[in-house]
Amino acid sequence: MALVISDLSKYIIAVIGIIYTCECFAVFRYGNEDDRGGIYMRQIIWMFLVHFIGFAAICLETGDVSYIFFYGFQQIMMFATITLYHVLYPEANRLIINNMCFLLSVGFIILTRLNYDKAVRQFKIVAISLLVGLFVPFFVKKLRFLKHLTWIYGIVGIVALAVVYIFSTVTYGSKISYSVFGYTFQPSEFVKIVFVFFVAGMLTISKDFFQIVMTSVAAAIHVIILVLSRDLGSALIFFVTYVVMVFIATHNYLYLFLGNAAGAVAAMVAYKLFSHVRVRVLAWRDPFSYIDSSGYQISQSLFAIGTGGWFGMGLCQGDPKAIPFVEEDFVFSAIAEEMGVIFALCLILICVSCFMMFMNISMRIKEEFYRYIAVGLSILYIFQIFLTIGGGTRFIPLTGVTLPLVSYGGSSVLTTIIMFSIIQGLFGIQSIEGKKRVQKKEE
Repeated sequence: MALVISDLSKYIIAVIGIIYTCECFAVFRYGNEDDRGGIYMRQIIWMFLVHFIGFAAICLETGDVSYIFFYGFQQIMMFATITLYHVLYPEANRLIINNMCFLLSVGFIILTRLNYDKAVRQFKIVAISLLVGLFVPFFVKKLRFLKHLTWIYGIVGIVALAVVYIFSTVTYGSKISYSVFGYTFQPSEFVKIVFVFFVAGMLTISKDFFQIVMTSVAAAIHVIILVLSRDLGSALIFFVTYVVMVFIATHNYLYLFLGNAAGAVAAMVAYKLFSHVRVRVLAWRDPFSYIDSSGYQISQSLFAIGTGGWFGMGLCQGDPKAIPFVEEDFVFSAIAEEMGVIFALCLILICVSCFMMFMNISMRIKEEFYRYIAVGLSILYIFQIFLTIGGGTRFIPLTGVTLPLVSYGGSSVLTTIIMFSIIQGLFGIQSIEGKKRVQKKEE
């Protein structure tokens, strides 16, 4: 009976995933949050069902009922997060809250299945991150002087990256992190947000050629330090975010062309200078020819996705642990293997719905500084998802970045939750601006 229930769970999870995803896009049919209330309530129900079924399957397969207590703590945390946001920020965008909690719950399911100790550590970090995130929208709305700290953002970002480059130890060929009390911190994750604030501030001051040159020089320093640290995934994210922000702010196709050209030249230089880049490109081009060496990771990832099929092997039925660093870099492949390609595709679309909502909020904000921040954070988020999933599916070479809110990684999850919270604060600003415009029309 346990085997039947466990096998049935993967089909139920796939169906619920499809329904939840459809609800994500149904939200955009309505112009305001009040009309979306019914959709949001159904999303919460589907989210808790997926979470319950996932942990029920794990308990049945392992025979270890201790997972129930871990599941209970997660339920309390998710329910408290949704409730507190609703109470503290009645104007908050609930699609963003629901999607954040849904992605976190999927992360807890797959991490518990892969490595219980890492799942517990992730839970602790998520709990702290959500608590921190609750205060962020308030500060974003109240601290309007943040727009005047432009060069402080730039200096802080450069110094933070330089300190890590100088003092951190080499881990897997890169100098990107350091450990405190057993927890590893990756400052480049936090600098992403500061970097977006810096670029937004510079573009708000002016968009003339000289200002663009100064901004480009400062942005290049960020990227160069990351390249020297061999954190090429983060360097690429910084670079693409900067190019897109400049293009959206100026609508100048010349800047877009120059950015693309600079990116192409930088890619060729990186290929020539760094041996591990050449190894990753080689593994990307023909992983099965190097399956015993450089192509092992991507080969195992592709095997996992292919083995899972549409509905997956079922939780604890596959072998995702055969993929090195599966909890960090290849969690999408593990989800596809055990929860199915259908559910994995739904996960991508849920992330896309977050991006669409972020951009929707940015287009409604009148103040340039806040609009550019929303755009920058949107690009950071969706491009990191593209790099992670693209690398795991052999669409692009591996970059070694995590899947936001799902993969194991304390710095990544904290940064992403703060990003979501900043967007909530910007949504509050947009709501206030909307109310003021309505009042003016009525007067």
